[in-house]
Amino acid sequence: MPLPPGRKRRVKAPPGRPLTVDLIVDTALQLLVSEGLDAISMRKVAKEFDTGPASLYAHVSDKDELLELLLDKIAGQVTLPEPDPDRWQEQLKDLAREIRKVWGEHKDIARAFVGRFPVGPNQLRVADTLLGVLRAGRIPPKVAVYAVDVLGRYVNAETLASTGPAFQVEPGKDPERSAQEYTARIADYLRALPPQRYPHIVDMVDQLLGQDSDQRFEFGLNLLVQSFASYAGKED
Repeated sequence: MPLPPGRKRRVKAPPGRPLTVDLIVDTALQLLVSEGLDAISMRKVAKEFDTGPASLYAHVSDKDELLELLLDKIAGQVTLPEPDPDRWQEQLKDLAREIRKVWGEHKDIARAFVGRFPVGPNQLRVADTLLGVLRAGRIPPKVAVYAVDVLGRYVNAETLASTGPAFQVEPGKDPERSAQEYTARIADYLRALPPQRYPHIVDMVDQLLGQDSDQRFEFGLNLLVQSFASYAGKED
């Protein structure tokens, strides 16, 4: 469970209990939830145990392996269905929503999933289930592989767009208020554009800046799944 804002504590191994991979990964997870992906480093994780990075290397070879273990632990929180040919489209949508929810509960972790091939057992189970759902819908193997890749990129991008500001929040300032001020500045800028050159942007400022992230996600998700469904039963 994440610590309340403003309350940080060191995570020490209990007396007589040595460091373990699980304890190190759990500590990295706490850092992630409290401070974000950039806080994850061997040095910073070791500091939580009042020790140096060298003490971690007996259990985790480097930051990349630590990150891979962290990603797999998070992927293990995704609830997976048993593929159902009669419900494959809704199952695919539900899985995309579930992945977005889990990623979104862990700060900007979606950044770390971008461009990585799943290698951990939990990540592999998620990927295999996605492929299984698509194959249950009679999507050809090659198309199913592309579909999983495209869907994963879409979920990662939408999660990042929903969990992090598009600007740097000044220290001590309220993020929500900063977001409102940023949106107001952009709105003023767009409304001041020459309408003869940018007629549609000027006319649609409210729609452009008033998007609901959940509605936008559902819109794109429906488009993707409808596109995947058009390949059902076709040859690869």
